[in-house]
Amino acid sequence: MERYEGHPELALRFARQRGLITRRQALDTGMSGPLVDGLVRMGRWVPVRRGVYMRADVWEALDPYDGRPRARARAAHLTMRAAHVLSHESAAREVGLAILAPDEEIIHVTRHGVSGGRLEHGVKHHLAPYQSDQVVVIEGVPVLKAARTAVDMAREHGYVHGTVACDAARQLGVRLSELWEAVAPMTCWPEVTVVRASIQDSDPGAESVGETLGRMLLREIGLGPIQTQFELRDHTGWARCDMRIGRHLVEFDGFKKYLRQERGGLAVVDPDEVVWHEKQREDWLRGYRLGMSRLVWADYWGARRELAKERVRREYEATRAAYGTDISDLAHLIVRRSA
Repeated sequence: MERYEGHPELALRFARQRGLITRRQALDTGMSGPLVDGLVRMGRWVPVRRGVYMRADVWEALDPYDGRPRARARAAHLTMRAAHVLSHESAAREVGLAILAPDEEIIHVTRHGVSGGRLEHGVKHHLAPYQSDQVVVIEGVPVLKAARTAVDMAREHGYVHGTVACDAARQLGVRLSELWEAVAPMTCWPEVTVVRASIQDSDPGAESVGETLGRMLLREIGLGPIQTQFELRDHTGWARCDMRIGRHLVEFDGFKKYLRQERGGLAVVDPDEVVWHEKQREDWLRGYRLGMSRLVWADYWGARRELAKERVRREYEATRAAYGTDISDLAHLIVRRSA
């Protein structure tokens, strides 16, 4: 391989295709089949998909939940001859749409057709119409835009995945009207009613998948109305919370909040400082006669979900008994968010 280091065509392919190269492209640079096979055998190249490779160091650096699925989808794109666009979760990863990933990783492509689809070699081919203005090309890869992708997620995976995707699309700046425009041609398509429910219940204030799932949990308890991104400010400071019902606040605590940026998290200071600031912030809010519940990812699944619902209901009722539900006394402190 050392003889091919610095080969301009090889470097160009890797650069243009996010570290990927097909076997045919490698052979076109003058490399032999046995050399390519040897690189794979020695662990220098990783087969991302049959006939598509990536340097091992590049592959190892990819996030297993986002980077690697994205690479596998791009590898499938490089080997497909039929005209297509990446869609569903494969498109979501390309356009930066936060999603609740399905349990099974499948690559999705959409091709022009009336309806239907099939699954072949880990790739689901959706035969469905789409408009040219619903497509964006990202580094040479045609991808369905966020609005169409969000409604496709709802139709393919159901209400929960769909609402997460619609929330995320609106966080990216997609207007509610664009989501309705995306579903408009699907009048007689399967599961279109699920799509409409996800759009109807979407909220642009959900800043993460966990916040969307938290809002669903609150609605399941029967609490509402729910205000997202509730923010207070006075001369001593300010704080914004994920959700508010009456005088009760609900925060979703994702693990990344406490993980330093160099390890893939969001924290720019040490985790103990993050926890200390969180406590000060909560004390400041409670000083305004507000209650609070905190949720973590594990609260959304299995038997723990019922326990979380019971706890949040109990905490909400304690807040209501102590302070009521009216927040008119805080009107002069509330920061109004632009629509």
